[in-house]
Formats: sequence, structure tokens, C-alpha cells
Amino acid sequence: MNLLSAKNLSHSFDYELFNDISLDLQEGESVAIIGISGSGKSTLLNILSTLLKPDEGVVSLFGEDVSGMSKKRLSQIKRDELGLVFQSHYLFKGFSSLENLEIAAILSQQDIDENLLKRLKIDKVINQKVTELSGGQQQRVSIARVLTKQPKILFVDEPTGNLDKLTANEVMDIFFEYIKERKAGMVLVTHDEDLAHRCDNVYKLIDKALVRVS
Repeated sequence: MNLLSAKNLSHSFDYELFNDISLDLQEGESVAIIGISGSGKSTLLNILSTLLKPDEGVVSLFGEDVSGMSKKRLSQIKRDELGLVFQSHYLFKGFSSLENLEIAAILSQQDIDENLLKRLKIDKVINQKVTELSGGQQQRVSIARVLTKQPKILFVDEPTGNLDKLTANEVMDIFFEYIKERKAGMVLVTHDEDLAHRCDNVYKLIDKALVRVS
């Protein structure tokens, strides 16, 4: 099943970032996007995840053109089917880690996976306030919150920047296992080419175009 289809995307700010970009994502598939800083990787991810509208082109999710969706339908898909892991954690700072996860669980009507908390090494700090955690711990709580929703597509922007090498690899193992087990998909933006090449398909954003690397 085609989870995501982007056709002929173009976008500019004060200058043209990219033009005529197309990309597809299938069930159980991971796609990495690499490129230098300022090439438009995060902007492209924001467009694919419906946070930003492209100047031109079409994004379809689960066979539906996003631009033709009602606000209610798009909100439902964003709430239930899309999981966003960005460099900023966007956690509720006044709450504990557990309370952050409970909110996600209630909204998505899913259970919190105790094994996931152990694998992410946050089970021992789950009752602490988010503000008491290190940046790496906050990142892992954010990842647990996203996976608690059991989304169909993961949009992941530099997920391991606050993590040491060992923990980063363990976190990525969890992502890859998740998409295979759930027949989900993942679009990953990263500067780490070793990490990128763990994905099924790798693209480079260069000279305003998206070029297939592997």
C-alpha cells in the first residue's frame, strides 16, 4: 500500500529551495533524505507531514490528496496516523514524563508499552518532571510519546542529535522494528550518512532537486 505520495513539489522562501520533487513511501518502507544545512530537508519534511503547504505540487496520504481534505479529516489523520519526531521535543514542560505519555495514550486510545519505556531507558525516570531530565532523556520521552500513538507514518528529523552513539543506534533499531512490525513507513531527515544508509531508500537534496543515492 502506498502510504505517501508527493508529486512535483516546489517551494520557496526568499529564494527557491527546491522544485519538481517527487517521492513515494510504501508500507514497511524507510526513506532517508540527506543534504547540507540549508538545502531544504526540514522544509520538505514539514510539507510531507502536512505542517506546511507547498507552493506547487501535490501531497497524498493513504491515497487522498491532502489539499482536497476537509479540516476535520486532515486533523483526524494528523492525530491518529502521523507521528512526528523533531529536534524540538514539544513536551508539556509542567508535566511528568508519564503524564506526557498518558495524554498521547488517551487521545489515541492506545496503551503505554512498558517494554518500550525500558528499551528507551526512561522507565526509571518516568515519574520525573520533564524539566528535570537531560536533553537526551527528553528526546527519548518524545519518541515514546510518538510511538504510543502507533502512527502509520513516522516523520523523523535528526532524532539522535542529543543521544550518544550507542543509544542512537538502539533508538533507530526501535524505529526500524516498529515500521516492519506495524507495516508503517518512515521518512527520516539526517546529516548522518551511516544512519541514512540503514534505510531502504536514500535521497539527497542537492541543487534544488531530490536525487536517489541508493
